[in-house]
Amino acid sequence: MITIDPVASRGRVLLVEDDFEAANLVIQVLAVRNGFEVVHTPDPADALRLADAECWDLVITDVEMPGMTGIQLLESLRQADPYLPIAVVTAHATVDVAIGALRNRADDFMEKPLRPVQLVAMAAGLVAKGRAARLAAREVVLAIGAHPDDVEIGASGALVAHRERGHGVAILTLSRGARGGAEDMRAGESAQAARIIGAELYLENLADTSISEADPTISIISRVIGEVQPTVIYVHSIHDVHQDHRNTFQAAMVAAREVGRIYCFQSPSATVDFRPTRFVGIDEQLDAKLQAIDSFGSQVALRAYLEPDLIRSTARYWSRFSEGRYAEAFEVIRDGAAVAVGHGAGQPEHAPVQAGAVRPAPDVGAVPDPQPGEREPGYTGPAPPPGKREPGYIAPAPRSAEPGQPAPSGQPAPALHGTEPGGTHAPA
Repeated sequence: MITIDPVASRGRVLLVEDDFEAANLVIQVLAVRNGFEVVHTPDPADALRLADAECWDLVITDVEMPGMTGIQLLESLRQADPYLPIAVVTAHATVDVAIGALRNRADDFMEKPLRPVQLVAMAAGLVAKGRAARLAAREVVLAIGAHPDDVEIGASGALVAHRERGHGVAILTLSRGARGGAEDMRAGESAQAARIIGAELYLENLADTSISEADPTISIISRVIGEVQPTVIYVHSIHDVHQDHRNTFQAAMVAAREVGRIYCFQSPSATVDFRPTRFVGIDEQLDAKLQAIDSFGSQVALRAYLEPDLIRSTARYWSRFSEGRYAEAFEVIRDGAAVAVGHGAGQPEHAPVQAGAVRPAPDVGAVPDPQPGEREPGYTGPAPPPGKREPGYIAPAPRSAEPGQPAPSGQPAPALHGTEPGGTHAPA
């Protein structure tokens, strides 16, 4: 494998070519004369490993190579990263080769011998195109919780899934949970959990059990939103018996009025009115979620709702609406593009925009109000029709709702503990 790494690179190019004379031409034109960083390998299997392990601006691949054709490599690369520009080159441009390249969405198709001027123009154009597409598709996620461990219980699986897709992730915790333990210890636990998730932590110091729905809560959330610039927000549900959780939701609705996607997670103190319509499969992320929650060692022995079997069983319950064994559930407040200044909250300026392929949400149908006792885990209402759901897939909601009124759904909320609506949740 050959690497040419100029001081000021115009882009990182992975060259997959078993003809060393042709590879040397590309290296001389792009790296030596025009400032691109070029990494060359003659092995398509090695190219897949490099593509998975590192970030690239462009892949240039030959078609006819031993072990794997360039078209097969193109197909595998497309599945791994739909935004990575790929150019196919060949000395034998047949109709079948051209059709295969087009079917797998090659960004360019060139015949050998390559002309230096065209090669440089192609590389520069595709690098710029790929960078713009990735920037437009990148999500920035902010999760807001009232106390240490709130976000980790409700949404850490989804946050890890976001992080694995390359999205920016931040957590805002409004208090240090003084009513539940030593503040310094809980702050350290929050930092450890954020590291496991891969999130940037914003830790504030509002009074535990006395968080206001007005200022300073609104100002704090507004400041962090200004710094993070999130495209997605996760926050407490209004359907919660804990006053800090409800007030955090209310303050976030004011501060996040221009954020296009807002989802509410389930807390241990959520009421039976928590009715989600968005489900994130977390089979691959469950271990990280449990590790993040286990970071709160000062609370695990005190709070039954932090027990791993309860966290796991709740995720198992919600998997009824997401293929796989485990899922997290969210109420949908808004699910669209950013709201322009001057537009009413909940009224997106543009149609919803999703990065990558988006599949319809399962049609779970209308479920009558259950009788007492039917909202516990194990409830067997109508299940959604089977459908393909990859790990971490986020099922979009059928429609948006006005702020403060999550989209309606027939799904009952599994109880995480025995607190009844109207009761007072123990200090977090």
